[in-house]
Amino acid sequence: MDNIANDISSTIGRRIHAERVARSWSLADLAEQSDVSKAMLSTIERGMTSPTAALLVRIAAAFGMTLSTLIARAELQGGGLLRERDQPVWRDPATCYVRRHLSPVSDMPLELIRVQLPAGAKVSFPAASYAFIRQQIWLISGQLEFVEGDVIHRLEPGDCLALGAPSDCVFHAPGPDAADYLVALARS
Repeated sequence: MDNIANDISSTIGRRIHAERVARSWSLADLAEQSDVSKAMLSTIERGMTSPTAALLVRIAAAFGMTLSTLIARAELQGGGLLRERDQPVWRDPATCYVRRHLSPVSDMPLELIRVQLPAGAKVSFPAASYAFIRQQIWLISGQLEFVEGDVIHRLEPGDCLALGAPSDCVFHAPGPDAADYLVALARS
């Protein structure tokens, strides 16, 4: 598993570097846009660390893309069919949540992501990460508390939530089991 994690970190790091270079940005430019330090960005680009979801969201937002798009660009090849064995899977080193990118690369404005959030884990995302997307969450199993600004939504299996205007959000699996859910993202 460590080799797989290192390979994914290296692949994501190379993609971040490629996105930065394509924009003719220096590390300082990306640091300013993402609010991630130059030292951390350099470490990520060299594949020396496995960045957390929170860091990757800030970097992706600086590029004007979703976390899913950033990971997909790092991992996927083109084609209309994306077999399960080829779907990029990423594990957040801070919370151990697992994110599986289900959608093939296409020009469609829709992405499907399956997330497994361990019992007791919380993941926070800033409002900026939702600025250019619309999102729905469908809970497959477990329980999920989703904090959207000042509102707490408690989801049970089968519940589907359409997110409102961009606001700071927190995903929390209160337990006793992991929360397994599907996220549908539509680019605005």
